[in-house]
Amino acid sequence: MSITAAAVEAVDVTRVYQLEGVQVEALRGVSLRIDTGEYVAVVGPSGSGKSTLMHLLGCLDRPSSGSLRIAGREVADLTGNELAALRNARVGFVFQSFQLLGRTTAVDNVALPLVYAGVGRAERRERAVAALTSVGLAHRLGHRPAQMSGGEQQRVAIARALVTGPAVVLADEPTGNLDTRSGTEVMALLEQLNADRGVAVVVVTHDHQVASRARRQVFVRDGVIEHDTGSG
Repeated sequence: MSITAAAVEAVDVTRVYQLEGVQVEALRGVSLRIDTGEYVAVVGPSGSGKSTLMHLLGCLDRPSSGSLRIAGREVADLTGNELAALRNARVGFVFQSFQLLGRTTAVDNVALPLVYAGVGRAERRERAVAALTSVGLAHRLGHRPAQMSGGEQQRVAIARALVTGPAVVLADEPTGNLDTRSGTEVMALLEQLNADRGVAVVVVTHDHQVASRARRQVFVRDGVIEHDTGSG
């Protein structure tokens, strides 16, 4: 195993929710290390805990117990603002529903994380154009989401995820709202970017066909890792 810091690492993490007075254990002692350049699928049925795990790995939530480190930094030691800054710089997100701003052009959607990072306007545009070009959308810079197909919108979302130069991209059911052809193209694009840039890609899915494309599969059920093809 590499002695360098993992892109993201969870050690014996739990996540417990209180729902209407009932304690729900969404994760029950999960340990998972994702190294730079890995291509991993986290797969499991609805309610397995895979989405909760993604939220933790992406610093959208904090564990109830256990250790979570992003690029070597312990999440528990960070303030809310420090955590947000780390998430913006080190983690890219691709969602099933694209999560694009409807009245905003592709280039401005992609540039948005750079606004939060304090990058100047000229550099923001330059980096956003480069990111969109890398996903084959140089001809769509001024288009708004409603003027693009679902596959193109997801490409915009991938460009936005990459524009900050993250250590890891978390893709939550990235083909869920796409037809078969567009879904296949999006997965091929994520795989190409993983190979070309060395960005770790984690695809969260219930679709075993999507999961089978990854070099490593992590199967989650009932809040624990049932099987990890990368262990041992």
